[in-house]
Parts: sequence; C-alpha cells; structure tokens
Amino acid sequence: MDIEEKLTEIFSRFKGTKDELIPILEAVQEEFGYLPREAMLKISRRLRIPESNIYGVATFYALFRLKPSGKNIIRVCRGTACHVRGGARILQEFENRLGIKAGETTPDLEYSLETISCFGSCALAPVVVVNRQVYGRMTPAKVAEVLGAKKQ
Repeated sequence: MDIEEKLTEIFSRFKGTKDELIPILEAVQEEFGYLPREAMLKISRRLRIPESNIYGVATFYALFRLKPSGKNIIRVCRGTACHVRGGARILQEFENRLGIKAGETTPDLEYSLETISCFGSCALAPVVVVNRQVYGRMTPAKVAEVLGAKKQ
C-alpha cells in the first residue's frame, strides 16, 4: 500500500473538519512513524488549512516528528538529579557508541537518541528510557548492556 492509499484510509476515519487536525496528524504519524512532507500537503488540502499552519502545529508539539525515527528510541534524562549523578556522561557514552548526537537517528534507523528534561524518577537517577523500558541507576558501563539487550 503506497502513501496515497494509506492516507485515503486514514482520512476515511475522519469527517474532514479543521478541528480534527491533531488527531489526523497523530494517525498519520502512527502509520508512518513520522509526518512525511507529502502527507502534510495532503492534510492541508483535505482540511483546507494552509500547509504553513500544519507545519506550525507539527513543530509546536514535541510528540510530532518531521523525520523518521529509529525503531528504538533512547531517552536520557537531563533533570537535576540525573545531571548531578552523571547523566551527561551517560549521554556521551550513548553518543559515542551509536555514533550520533542527541536529536539524531542512526543511518540504519535502528536508534534515535533524545534527551528529556525530567522523567520524574529522581530516586532512580540517572535514568534512561529505551522505548518503554526504564533503566535506573545508569552508569556509562551499563550503556553497552542496554544496547546489547536491544540488539537481540
């Protein structure tokens, strides 16, 4: 099924009113893993909203992605407790091992590396979340274990 067919199927679930923009963006991202430019243009036409407005909404909300993300999303906490307990070193170790910086995705689309302001798990600091799995009391040495567990 190509992008056009997938978008037609997604649009069929909605009335096509302007107030459905965010749910449509969510459905498109759920299908493709990000918001392809072509999809945003089709949404613009379907809802009769300028593409610039759709782009504005997509970039305002942190949950939307304009680029493909990795199958495994690694989020490193940068909150105060995590920072004090070595979060920066853990982030650096992930960057070194993956060959990417925070905010980037590996070329094979296997991993995306992100930072988060705070997970609210300060007692477990420093904290890393890979997909939905929480890793507390992280150390740079444990980074290899976390990546190894995801490669199986």
